[in-house]
Amino acid sequence: MRSFFKYVLATVTGIIISFFVLVIVGFIIIGALVGSMKTEKEAIVEDNSVLHMELNHIITERTIPDPFDELELPGFVTTKSFGLNDILERIAGAKEDDRIKGVYLDLSAVSASFATLQEIRDALLDFKESGKFIIAYSEGYTQRAYYLASTADKIYINPEGTIDFRGLASQTMFMKGALDKLGIEAQVIKVGTYKSAVEPFILDRMSDANREQVNSFLGSIYEHFITQVSESRKITRDSLFAIADGYLVRNADDAITYRLADDKKYKDELLSELKTLLDIDTDKDINAVILTKYKPAVQKGKAAIRDRIAVVYAVGEIVSGEGGDELIGSERISRELRKMRKDDKVKAVVFRINSPGGSALASDVIWREVDLLQQEKPVMVSMGDVAASGGYYIAAAADSIFAQPNTITGSIGVFGLIPNMKTLMNDKLGITYDKVKTGKYADYLANVDRPLTAEERNILQMEVNRIYDTFLKRVADGRGLTKEQVDSIGQGRVWSGRQAMANGLVDRLGSIEDAIAAAAHKAGLEDYRLVTYPAIKSPFESLLGSSTDKISAWFGRRELGEHYRYYEQLKMTLQQRGIQARLPYTIEIN
Repeated sequence: MRSFFKYVLATVTGIIISFFVLVIVGFIIIGALVGSMKTEKEAIVEDNSVLHMELNHIITERTIPDPFDELELPGFVTTKSFGLNDILERIAGAKEDDRIKGVYLDLSAVSASFATLQEIRDALLDFKESGKFIIAYSEGYTQRAYYLASTADKIYINPEGTIDFRGLASQTMFMKGALDKLGIEAQVIKVGTYKSAVEPFILDRMSDANREQVNSFLGSIYEHFITQVSESRKITRDSLFAIADGYLVRNADDAITYRLADDKKYKDELLSELKTLLDIDTDKDINAVILTKYKPAVQKGKAAIRDRIAVVYAVGEIVSGEGGDELIGSERISRELRKMRKDDKVKAVVFRINSPGGSALASDVIWREVDLLQQEKPVMVSMGDVAASGGYYIAAAADSIFAQPNTITGSIGVFGLIPNMKTLMNDKLGITYDKVKTGKYADYLANVDRPLTAEERNILQMEVNRIYDTFLKRVADGRGLTKEQVDSIGQGRVWSGRQAMANGLVDRLGSIEDAIAAAAHKAGLEDYRLVTYPAIKSPFESLLGSSTDKISAWFGRRELGEHYRYYEQLKMTLQQRGIQARLPYTIEIN
């Protein structure tokens, strides 16, 4: 009995101690959050300053305040994010700011896809129109970093560094072998020769059709990359192709020989160069303002303007329900579009889409609201890095579609994938099932412990065909094409933005600013106020609303780093329900 009470007392004591430890840790975190928010101030911009532009954070479509971004605890390294919207706004502000004399591109790391980089690159080229300088420096340039660096007046490299310039590659991971070992059969029902979303589950390499489309859109993106670098560096395209194909740039000397860089410099020499450009003494400090802390001057009078152009952001996979800032929920986005339609102050809408697609049903729910909105007000779609499959579905009803040359789009097709885990359960794990049902199809799609029957597979195939036919009609009606024409460029095929414009899926190549200008022109507006939706929650609202998810994601990113996205992809795959209209796979171009 004494032993019993001893264990009970120890347990209770442990619970009490754990409770107080958690409370103390909670207060520490909240205190750190409050402290970080109180101390976050705008940088003071002195005359004769340089804008220090680092891009070593995750670049999202717009800045989403995350309380954990500013949290600094001993032993923890956080990965911060910053919005493309703020990057573009601050570069544009620096162009007009007389205190800013130039930009220092510090490109040790760049985490963004090519369409996002295109927006930033175009903004930097526009900045140069002011006559101000841009200097790029890095100990080593990745191809993405070099794409931005090529806008600079001078590109400098560490004497022991190099420039990665060897062409683009796209790789797909195939899981059929692992599924076979586990005893899991991926049962696939799809429409579209090129709809290769299911290939990683049923093949061990690319199909001929998939290889054809990847070669095509990757080649288009690469050609645009080479052309842009050629124009900025005044090197012929043929020379750049040869440099990359031969992997001729392997060190800093090679980079200078082939004119990809202008000179070798250590950091102190770079600082001396900046002082010369700023015309300050060598013993003086450089007035530098970091991009993330720089706040451009706000134009006066904008708040009083009644007419508005609304930018509605749709970012992430498409799902039914509310979704979130990086998950397109059909309820949430539809509600925002409906609100824009009924708001008399909103004269036009720019629908910014960055999505690989997702639920076909959720996509159709959003499409309906875009279609209703377009009947009353101008609607322009601006595509980000990717707007494909369901991401294209929700764009189809707009007046005009804008994309970057290196946007990934198209993929007009649908599929269903149902795992059959009979072998895994029965033979590998020794688990068996038995059931009672009231009808032949009572357990249809309800269990994964058996394969589909021929009748069930036929039912599912007819449903996939029906949804694909609806998809074709939505695109045909929106783009002024016949269903046959859409089918000829559909079949699940992925296109680059430049290819999509050539085949009629996109109207213009351009940035989100171009789409906003087109919306203003169509609405007949000269003066307008720009507003963005859905509303962004404050850091504390975000923390209190989903604290468990935020903390889990924070720790996950800390442990997995850039590999965290693979965990998110697996999680989303396991959560998929219903027939999907989504990209073949996550496209990562290096």
